[in-house]
Amino acid sequence: MSSINSNKHTFIKFETKLVFCINGARVVLNNPDPDITLLQYVRSIGLTGTKLGCAEGGCGACTVLLSSYDSLTQKINHNSVNACLVPLCSVEGKHVITIEGIGNVNKPHPVQERIARMHGSQCGFCTPGIVMSLYALLRNNPNPSLHDIEECFDGNLCRCTGYRPILDAAKSFATTPLKQETGKTANGVKKENSCGRPDCCRLSKDVPCEELPDGFTKPVFKNYEPSQELIFPPSLMKHEKHALSFNGRKTKWFRPITFMQFLQLKNQYPDAKIVSGNTEVGIETAFKNLQYNVRIHVGDLEELKGHKFNDDGLLIGANISLTQFQSILKEACQRYEPYKCQVFQAFLSIIRWFAGTQIRNVATPAGNIITGSPISDFNPIFLCTNSKFTLTSLDKSLNRRVVPATSFWTGYRQNVCKNTEALESVFIPFSGKREFVRSYKQAKRRDDDIAIVNAALRVALDEKNVVKDASFAFGGMSGVTVRALSAEQSIRGKSWGDKGMLSWLIAKIDEQLQLSFSAPGGMASYRKALVSGFVYKFWHDVAKNIGILNEAEIADADSFINIIERDVSRGVQTIGNPEEDKKIVGKAIPHISALKQVTGEAIYTDDTPKIHNELYGALVLSQKAHAKILSINASEALKQHGVKSFFSAKDVPGTNIWGPVVHDEEVFASKEVHFVGQPIGLIVANTQAIAQEAARLVKIEYQELPYVLTIEEAIEQSSFFPVDRRIVRGDVDKAMKQADFVFEGRSRIGGQEHFYLETQTSLIIPKPEDNEIEIHASTQNPSETQHLVASVLGISANKVITKVKRLGGGFGGKETRSLPLTLALAVGAWHLRRPIRCMLNRGEDFMISGQRHPFLGIWKIGLTKEGKFLALDLQLFNNAGWSADLSAAVLERAMTHSDNCYYIPNVRTTGKMCRSNTVSNTAFRGFGGPQGMMVTENIVSEVADRMGMSAETIRELNFYKEGQKTHFNQPLTDWHLPEIYHQVKESSDYNKRKQQINDYNASHRWRKRGLALIPTKFGLSYTALHLNQAGALVHIYQDGSVLVSHGGVEMGQGLHTKMLQIAAEALEVPLDNVHLMETSTTTVANASATAASVSSDINGYAVLNACKTLSERLKPYREKHPKASFKEICNKAYMDRINLSANGFYKTPDIGYNWDTNEGLMFFYFTTGVAATEVEIDVLTGEHQILRTDLCMDIGRSLNYAIDVGQIEGAFVQGVGWCTIEEMLYFPNGHVFTKGPSNYKLPGFRDIPQDFRISTLKDVKYSHLKTIHSSKGIGEPPLFLGSSVFFAIRDAIGHARKSQGIKESFSLISPATPERIRMACQDEICRAATVTKKDGEKAWVVMI
Repeated sequence: MSSINSNKHTFIKFETKLVFCINGARVVLNNPDPDITLLQYVRSIGLTGTKLGCAEGGCGACTVLLSSYDSLTQKINHNSVNACLVPLCSVEGKHVITIEGIGNVNKPHPVQERIARMHGSQCGFCTPGIVMSLYALLRNNPNPSLHDIEECFDGNLCRCTGYRPILDAAKSFATTPLKQETGKTANGVKKENSCGRPDCCRLSKDVPCEELPDGFTKPVFKNYEPSQELIFPPSLMKHEKHALSFNGRKTKWFRPITFMQFLQLKNQYPDAKIVSGNTEVGIETAFKNLQYNVRIHVGDLEELKGHKFNDDGLLIGANISLTQFQSILKEACQRYEPYKCQVFQAFLSIIRWFAGTQIRNVATPAGNIITGSPISDFNPIFLCTNSKFTLTSLDKSLNRRVVPATSFWTGYRQNVCKNTEALESVFIPFSGKREFVRSYKQAKRRDDDIAIVNAALRVALDEKNVVKDASFAFGGMSGVTVRALSAEQSIRGKSWGDKGMLSWLIAKIDEQLQLSFSAPGGMASYRKALVSGFVYKFWHDVAKNIGILNEAEIADADSFINIIERDVSRGVQTIGNPEEDKKIVGKAIPHISALKQVTGEAIYTDDTPKIHNELYGALVLSQKAHAKILSINASEALKQHGVKSFFSAKDVPGTNIWGPVVHDEEVFASKEVHFVGQPIGLIVANTQAIAQEAARLVKIEYQELPYVLTIEEAIEQSSFFPVDRRIVRGDVDKAMKQADFVFEGRSRIGGQEHFYLETQTSLIIPKPEDNEIEIHASTQNPSETQHLVASVLGISANKVITKVKRLGGGFGGKETRSLPLTLALAVGAWHLRRPIRCMLNRGEDFMISGQRHPFLGIWKIGLTKEGKFLALDLQLFNNAGWSADLSAAVLERAMTHSDNCYYIPNVRTTGKMCRSNTVSNTAFRGFGGPQGMMVTENIVSEVADRMGMSAETIRELNFYKEGQKTHFNQPLTDWHLPEIYHQVKESSDYNKRKQQINDYNASHRWRKRGLALIPTKFGLSYTALHLNQAGALVHIYQDGSVLVSHGGVEMGQGLHTKMLQIAAEALEVPLDNVHLMETSTTTVANASATAASVSSDINGYAVLNACKTLSERLKPYREKHPKASFKEICNKAYMDRINLSANGFYKTPDIGYNWDTNEGLMFFYFTTGVAATEVEIDVLTGEHQILRTDLCMDIGRSLNYAIDVGQIEGAFVQGVGWCTIEEMLYFPNGHVFTKGPSNYKLPGFRDIPQDFRISTLKDVKYSHLKTIHSSKGIGEPPLFLGSSVFFAIRDAIGHARKSQGIKESFSLISPATPERIRMACQDEICRAATVTKKDGEKAWVVMI
């Protein structure tokens, strides 16, 4: 026990022991380190089910339940929280429940069981956090509504599933069946359209199960019984609170238990950082490297958590959680007359979009107010409504002063609060009669996103609608939340309904809120347009309420004054006929690891238990885009306690040069750096924290050199790699002269971050003998890892083993870009002869690992007057980054897919790789194919505009026909694309809905809907011929159990599940008999990377061939002993000395393309599909919602329909992200701006189509398909169909432009962010808001 005597006030005694419970077990820690998070602690004690995804509370992978007991109310509170942000020291007296605490594989919790068996887990890395979010909801509300369920996941992300199966599993707990809330059946599936999956009834206890197709059995799930949940430990109910004090390696921590103690500590430590939810401080310390040596935790001060309903307003304790704040506001709205609650409603309308549930459960109003962010969601409302803040300090007595919000903030993140003062309470006044208050917010994504601009607008009118008072507050328009004071003063005394009032008000506010083109935050024109849009909405909202609009104007206003509200989503999956002639292949078997993933028992690379003598590595990265390295000084870093060594280029024992194709990269930069984030060295230390701190102490002296960032800059400076690709068919120039119409244009396409939930991770273990090295890596390419590590270390490959259990997502980003980390760690492990581990943080992963290639297409197209294509002259440029990596192959695939599904008799396609000073861009699901098709579909859309035709007419006129050759001279066989297209067009009621949309748009000025019907054709094969091979090794043991090994890597796509299905079917044994341990270079040598959507094809055949060999060997014994069990058969064969191990091998036949002659088979086959999507956009903000998607894929005869449907949905949603909200941005100095979920946005649970209908083509024949069981690769092909959202948005924008009298075509850059949508509409508000670039000004951020 320690103590302090603060300024002669009460003597405070501090305990130095932390007491809490984990999963029911009591934990007592003596003087824990305040810098340790709850996540770091639980993982350090072996509870590795809780994952690290981002370390900033933006992905939800680390979600746990934190329960606490309120002794005053005698209630237990259950809150989902982000363990990555919760300080370990803050859980005093609380109960922590992790994924391991609620169930295991043998006895899963109902939540775990349903998500697993309803196919809601693919890679599984995000799954524990998703499980815990749903679990937390059920602990607080055992009878949730469907809306409650959809909202509970607003703080979670999944990169694999497309969310629909997770939502289906979660909705099985809803008390209100989907059919009652939406008028649909419980699963949205009619009997004749059953998805063919055993879970199709969604298992709602109130909904009778649909009849299932033959061959499928209804799953039986355990009931959810709230009474059986883990209880709050009784010992914690009796736990006596003590003031706490802990001293760590760098930080001192205090936890007072009274407000008076807190004020005493403020006096003693005036510069101490106040911590409650840690949602801001946690990010500052983790990513901004700020150090707060003294922290005072106030999260347990009950005196700051009260509230009081006064006669003039609401008084709240400044430290209530935002979740509590929301509940109090709702109660206030029920307690008081509606006119008094306008301010409360304004808060409620904004709080639902504030961060995610996990953040709201711990964040506080005080944190928002004191932080003073210029884009705070709350501060405009405080400022607008004359709210008041009580600041309290302790001198000889308590001193309180009340500061109005209007004078609280003094500058960027600055305020009038003295360092000895504490924000004690907040007073929020009532609104008066005829007073109107509204809040607005626009972000890149509706859920869990920071504002681009937000606003709170208030006006008080007299009985004649004359303005008595007004206040207009805006965030995102300055370095601090601001009010438009001039407009507020000028509007007083004016009538709200005066002619020209709205235009005058918009102009007046615009005049005050000026932004330059290069303003911090960028998007100057858009931000000004948002301000005007908010004012426009507000004026009409008030006008409607005071009765000065006519009936038609009211109907119009009702359509746009609020946000586009989203209905509960629903999905339908109509699959092809299940395999009737097979017992296991073709069945909808859940992912083989699903139960392990939902219970946290699945092991990923960083979950591997710590090895004796293990060290941690941290990379030293370049901070310059292009520079000579003048010196490297690690002396200060090496002085730090716990630091073992520093390694750089001179320490590489073998070759420092490597590359997946062209050897043009260095393990460690030796003389020159070429991008921000390039590895220069490696610090190795005892712990992660020490290693990362020391890495920042390494001093690099640079001489900066000129650099290139964008495609446009590369073209201007002729900065290209020496790779020129060309495909020519026919006579393009002659055809152009014969064309009735010739059009030209450009299509610009942005990149995309993989954002696999598990960042790049490696563990290198040097063996004591013969220089052997064992590698555990999160890689799609174990063999390449093996060979390159051997080369870097100067040893032979037979001394290097690479093992991969599973990946937490890959999507191409771990095909080659897993290597920079692994190679660097290998150098350190080689020298120290000790194991070294590293898991990149999210920001490092963004900087180092590369993204999807940005593309530019410059095109010229010739057509007949009917719309038939005659000739295409296309130049494609990709931004390769600083090294070649796989960019040439990506470019080639873009070129071969630039026809999409259309026959063009004369084609000239050329491709160039731009060399820039950015991270080396790399493989990403689709591998250039989506970019090539996106250019083509942009051409179709723009040509249709210019010719006055529909895009559908252009498409239908130009579809390939069976047997026609592509521009790379491959005949199209089994060509069912036109059939799929017309099937989707008919089943989606496309023509009818298009007319309905036209009618809707004609009567809605500021809301527009759009519809698009987009096809895709994706070629399956590696374009590098030698990669189209695979091996497998199958063992049968004496007990009849089977062990399968193959060269593919499981990364969520269900590859291992399919391989086990193939093996079990071939050997005629139950699936439970077959097992697969891991992917290892010791069992299958020289395996190709798991990529290109062909892994099931090639590895499946290798497994099948091995099993066929074994079946032939066992055939005599089965014939001789027909009634014997498989175990008995195997034992008899073993006794006869029959080899029960077999190697299988497969190479794809027939393929082989020659780029010089434009001859040969490029792809083994094509996977095709079509999607029809309808969207709605808010013209005033650029926000969009996906109303409905109908999608059909030709996937042949699926190996596993459940897994393939999951791949279709996941790829589609990833494609939606690519072409709408996922925007990679760089600062002009070469640093990456978008480095995590705070500013790089993935689609969330409520960004998927509200009505999501998936089907697969059936009842067709395949005369030429030679794949395993006639299946087709499905991982990549559906991704481009996400662009149907992009083109539906484009259609909606077109309607908005036409309503403004704008008839000319337009080019929409991808992604179609809210900014691009809004500014493309080009209405009068938009045009007035345009900020002109002045000489010398640069954009704040750039798209490369």
